[in-house]
Amino acid sequence: MKKNQTILLLFLPLIFLPVIGVAVSLTISTDQATSTPTSTSGPFDRVFIALAAGAAVGLSSLAAALAISAVGSAAVSALAEKPETFFRSFLVVALAEALAIYGLIMGILLWLKL
Repeated sequence: MKKNQTILLLFLPLIFLPVIGVAVSLTISTDQATSTPTSTSGPFDRVFIALAAGAAVGLSSLAAALAISAVGSAAVSALAEKPETFFRSFLVVALAEALAIYGLIMGILLWLKL
């Protein structure tokens, strides 16, 4: 039963990501007269940009979480055997965390394009 719960928890963000993207895209104002001029041509382009921003943040955070879970356990194991490997372990975990930050930056840049 525990394996089924783990699989469900892994796929739960993938299930809710499209729902959140649609909710965000529906909250965007499609009135082109009051918004700042952009390079998009219509309201459907704005919807797809909003979905792309949600996907950039969500998928990069999911990938960072999977990377940190794999790298973090290996880093703790290496640190337990050799305490002098702390900096290398910390560096690899920090690089995995940077993946989520890059996705957040891309999501913000896409959102500002709206």
